[in-house]
Amino acid sequence: MKNAYALILLLVAAWRPATAADAPLVEVWKSPTCGCCNTWIRHLKDAGFEVRSTDLDDVAPIKQRFKVPPELSSCHTATVGGYVVEGHVPADDIVRLLRSKPKVTGIYVPGMPVGSPGMEGPNAQTYEVLAVDSDGKRGVFATHKGD
Repeated sequence: MKNAYALILLLVAAWRPATAADAPLVEVWKSPTCGCCNTWIRHLKDAGFEVRSTDLDDVAPIKQRFKVPPELSSCHTATVGGYVVEGHVPADDIVRLLRSKPKVTGIYVPGMPVGSPGMEGPNAQTYEVLAVDSDGKRGVFATHKGD
């Protein structure tokens, strides 16, 4: 019985939930002049992610490469752990995506909702993070309440 208890303590001590620091590299493609993209990148870094950013005059080819539906598009596109992350997705949602590994191609915050990471300001909007699977089926991954 003592050995079983010791084993349980060892397993509990070794287990820890996935965090941004455990996550693979986030690669971001954005315009060189986009301030909100830089603020979103800082949000990810503050959460512990390692980020590599590439500035492009035209991000449309990247969005096409990763099959970002035009109606779900935002100002920047990223990839992490084999997933597409489009727009101002909160770091906690990316951690949840990487931990739960759903069968989706990516998660998306269409447009630039006020109150999302990188778009902070008064009168925050309620917005959704959408998940899209390989068949194009969409669902709500998370909802973030505004003011």
